[in-house]
Amino acid sequence: MATIDIEPTTPESDRNKATVEALYAALALGDSNKVAKLLASDLEWWFHGPPGCQHLMRVLTGESDCSAFTFHPHRITAIGDDCVIAEGWEGAQAYWVHAWMLKNGLITQLREYFNTWLTVREVSLPRWEVAQANHTLWQSQVRDRFDGSLPGLLLAI
Repeated sequence: MATIDIEPTTPESDRNKATVEALYAALALGDSNKVAKLLASDLEWWFHGPPGCQHLMRVLTGESDCSAFTFHPHRITAIGDDCVIAEGWEGAQAYWVHAWMLKNGLITQLREYFNTWLTVREVSLPRWEVAQANHTLWQSQVRDRFDGSLPGLLLAI
């Protein structure tokens, strides 16, 4: 299936991608003050994966420090003006995707997928247009690293 990775084309998407990149840099440095400045105080978080793999939420809530699990994105892609997708993996046992939603330069929502194959599709178009074209905006790239054994989900935006 052909995938269209949407590259930043507007100043807003560029700013949002830079915000997410700054978040990962702050996490790598263990700079919780910088992390807190990038997140809305009422951050909405959604997780799909094994319960023991909620590493990012434990870091964001202060339950564990940044060294417990490191997030080094291998790919960060802005999709439209309010969504940024990041994916990474650590060896053959830990694959993750983060879908960040931003508003006015602040991260307001996180959808975290751990050991889950993700496809992002646009569904805001009229039904007849969706039926005539492939509206896949983003798709996980590491399926071959896991022998195709990851469950798959569709994120509709």
